[in-house]
Amino acid sequence: MARKAAPGDLYLGLISGTSADGIDAALVRFDPDPQLVLGRTYRWDDALRARLIELGQGGEATSLDELGELDVQVALAFAHAAGRLVSQAGLEPKQVRAIGSHGQTVRHRPEGAFPFTWQMGDGNVIAERTGISTVADFRRRDVAAGGHGAPLMPAFHAAMLHSAQEDRAVLNLGGIGNLTLLPSQGEIRGFDTGPANALLDAWCERHTGQAFDAGGAFAASGQVDADLLERLLDEPWFALPPPKSTGREQFHLDWVDAKLGDATLAPADVQATLVELSALTVAEALRATQAETKRVMVCGGGVHNPLLMQRLALRLVGMTVESTEVHGLHPDYVEAMGFAWLARETLAGRPGNLPSVSGAKGLRVLGALYPA
Repeated sequence: MARKAAPGDLYLGLISGTSADGIDAALVRFDPDPQLVLGRTYRWDDALRARLIELGQGGEATSLDELGELDVQVALAFAHAAGRLVSQAGLEPKQVRAIGSHGQTVRHRPEGAFPFTWQMGDGNVIAERTGISTVADFRRRDVAAGGHGAPLMPAFHAAMLHSAQEDRAVLNLGGIGNLTLLPSQGEIRGFDTGPANALLDAWCERHTGQAFDAGGAFAASGQVDADLLERLLDEPWFALPPPKSTGREQFHLDWVDAKLGDATLAPADVQATLVELSALTVAEALRATQAETKRVMVCGGGVHNPLLMQRLALRLVGMTVESTEVHGLHPDYVEAMGFAWLARETLAGRPGNLPSVSGAKGLRVLGALYPA
C-alpha cells in the first residue's frame, strides 16, 4: 500500500519538452501550499540532443541497438540532472520522496490502428543512479485507455490555478503550444494548439546559429508575410476539434520548407510569420472553445519572447494575458513541477489524467513506479 504523503515531503520533477532545449528539474514541496524549493535547467549533450530532435521529427533509428542505448543515455542525463539539483539544494537523495520523470518524447502517434506514444529515459536507470524512487512513463496508460496521453498538465493546472470567480486559461508555450481551460464552473478541458517554440527555435538556429531567438529580436527585425501565414494555416490539423495533440513529428522545418515552396523570403520575415502563427492559432483556439475567458496565464519558454506575448495580447483583446509568476508558479518550471505533482498523485493511488482533456475512457493512475 502506498504511504500517505507527509506534510513537507519533497518531490522532484524532470522534463525535456518538444524543443529539447534542456532538462528542466524542479524540487517541490506541496504541503500545505505548492513551493518551488529549487529549479534549474541543464543542457543536453549536443550530439545526443541533435539525435533526439532528428528522431522526434520522424527520423528513423539505425537499429534496435541504437534505440536501446538512447533510452539509457536519456535516463543517465535525467539522473545526472536530478543528482545535481539535489546537491545544489544542499540535500541528500533520501530526503526526496520520489522523482516524477517525463522523459524525452521521440514519437507520438495516439491515433491509428495501434496508438502509441514513446518517451525515452528508462526509469530503472534513473532510480538506480539517483537512489530515489522514480515514477516514469506517464502517458502510455492514458493512450491505452483510448486517450491522447496529452496534454497531462491540465489536472495540475486545475489544482493550482482554478478560480471560482472567473473563467481562466493556462497557456503553455513550450515546443508545442497547449491550452488548459479552467471555467469557473464546469468541465476542465485541454488540448494542443500547434507549434510554438519548436519551430521558432529551429528556424532561428538554422539562420543565426543561436539555439533560440533571445528576446524575440530576430522575429522583431522582420515582417509578417500574409501569403506564407495563409499557407501555414492551411493545415488540416488546425481544424480538428479537441481532444487533440501533436508534436515535432508533424511541425518541423521540412513542414515549413514545404509551405514556403518557391517563395523567397528574408529569414527574419519567416521568423516573424512563425510568431504570428503561434499567436493566431492560440487565439483562435481559445475564442472557439472558451470565448468568455478573463485571464490567460502563460508559462513555458515563450513567456520570455516579448514579441510573442505582445501578439498574443493583441489577439486576445479583453483578456488579461500574464505570466504564471503572478500566481506564484515560476513559468520556466511549471511543467517540471507538474511531473513532481503527478509522481505524488501516483504514489497516493490517485488518477493523474482528465478524460475531458485526453479523451480517455476514464480516470487512470498514471506512470510506473521504479523503487529506489
